[in-house]
This record gives sequence, structure tokens and C-alpha cells, in this order.
Amino acid sequence: MSYAIIGLGKIGTAIAQAFSHQDIEVIVAGRRPVDALAAEIGPLLVPRRIEDAVKADVVILAVPFANHRDIGRAAANWEGKIVIDAMNAYGVPPEELGGLPSSAAVAKSFPGAKVVKAFNHLPAATLAQGATTRQGGRRVVFVSSDHEDASASVAALVDRLGFAPIELGKIGEGGLLVQARGNTWAQLIFQDLTKFD
Repeated sequence: MSYAIIGLGKIGTAIAQAFSHQDIEVIVAGRRPVDALAAEIGPLLVPRRIEDAVKADVVILAVPFANHRDIGRAAANWEGKIVIDAMNAYGVPPEELGGLPSSAAVAKSFPGAKVVKAFNHLPAATLAQGATTRQGGRRVVFVSSDHEDASASVAALVDRLGFAPIELGKIGEGGLLVQARGNTWAQLIFQDLTKFD
């Protein structure tokens, strides 16, 4: 399975570091050149253009929320792909989202893809601290999707990256706990939780 991270801002960089720490190859792309930052993070980060990055099996969106539609237009076909929504729609009026949870609104720009919400609830600085917490357990990453198979696949990736996945169920149900709405943060956003195995 091939992976790509689009957006190497603070969240995208933290996720890329997790891939690097586990020696997992990942394509990285952004609106600006990412070659120097990718080389700094690790040798398994492969810089590409966005048009090439969207060809990966799993595409992680770590761009500002307003830019997701542009990424959606970068591929002719999203069928069979998993798109991980690591964005937050804080400050976006609910009416702009058609009253939908932000990830459900995002899914409209990626027809045929299975959208999974993950990696968005922690601040970038916390996520960048890595999978192991000071208490010695694994840092929790919440996962939510309307597609059980895609949710399980992303949970397995989260686990492979060293984090502890907790599946919340469907985007419009348990997934609402990690969806910003208007100027309100959901209950689980910013919760840095530890799981002890």
C-alpha cells in the first residue's frame, strides 16, 4: 500500500516524522516545494508534485481546510482510495458545509474515496512529540469513518506508526466528538490521552 501526505505544515510534518520514525516510505507534496524539509525529516520521504501524490492508495490531507477542494480536483478518479482528513474546519460556518460534519462535506470533493477522520484532534506540537507519552504508554489517535473497512485500515496504520488507535464509529455519530463546528471545538479535540497496553 502506498501513502502520501499532502501539506507539510505543522500537522503534516508531525505525521511525516511518525512515518520516518517507523521506516515507512511516504510521498510528500505541498503547494510550495517540500524537498528540503523532506530530506531533513528522513530518507523515506519522497517529494512529489500534488498531481503525483494523489495517485497513492492512502492520501492524508494536512492542508488548510479551504484547500481540500483543490486537492480533490487534482485526481481524475478517487475510486478505491482512502482519504484521511487530518484537517479542522474551525471557523467555517456550518451553513458553508451544508449542515454536515466537516469530514462528510470533505467527502463530496473526493467522489469514490473512503474518507476517514484521523490525526486532527491533537495540536501539532503534541503530535510531533511522537507516539510514546511521558507516562510510558501510547498516545491515542481517534479514527472515524462511515466505511468500517477504511476505518480498520487507518486504525492499523495508526498502530503501525506507534500510536494507539481508538475507533469512534461513523462520522455523524461518534465522529462528531472530533469535528469542529463553526467556532466550537468538539469534546475530544485537544485531549492528549494515553493508552497502556
